[in-house]
Amino acid sequence: HPACSPALQAARGYARPVTRKKKDIPSQLDDLPPTMLKKDYANLPIMDSMDDVVKRLLSLEMASQKEKMKIKIQQLVEKVRRSPRDNGSFEVQGKLKPGKLLIRMFEEHLQRHPKDKSNRRQMLMDVDRRRKLLSYLRRVRFDTFENTCQQLGIQYSLPPPYTRRITKRWLVKKAFCIKVFQEAQKLKAAEKLKKRQQQARVRAGPEKQE
Repeated sequence: HPACSPALQAARGYARPVTRKKKDIPSQLDDLPPTMLKKDYANLPIMDSMDDVVKRLLSLEMASQKEKMKIKIQQLVEKVRRSPRDNGSFEVQGKLKPGKLLIRMFEEHLQRHPKDKSNRRQMLMDVDRRRKLLSYLRRVRFDTFENTCQQLGIQYSLPPPYTRRITKRWLVKKAFCIKVFQEAQKLKAAEKLKKRQQQARVRAGPEKQE
């Protein structure tokens, strides 16, 4: 075979696909033991007499990500539950637990796919929704708010105070609004004075007739 020219060799090297190493990103679901049974089969008494192959098929080793999420949400609910029979409190029924899990799932997904703008937008919406829920819980029950943040590992930061940049246009607009407000108040005062004078004339009318 004839030797290739240097230009052809460079072109072949340029066209060769680049193999990128996949990032080994740890998942929040890795701490679940693979031998744990799925949520629908965990409390069945018949599972004690089942074969090991059947148990393996019904364990988290063969489970999907959605089924693992159910187990993880149940564990978080047990952490923030006020009592064993608590099923109606805000922190149990609210979206703090699944919201926390979904936000972390979005973060793991965006680490692998940083250009996915749709999931990034959904993650920001979930973060804003969780911030509003935590703000409400902080106003209503501060002790429960602290316990929920501690148990779920949520770091809550107060929103920054609202500040407006003062510009020349904003100052002119503010002065114009104040002037319009003052003129409207003058018109209202004149109308009130006119009504009072009319009422005084009506009251004085019968007295003059007498």
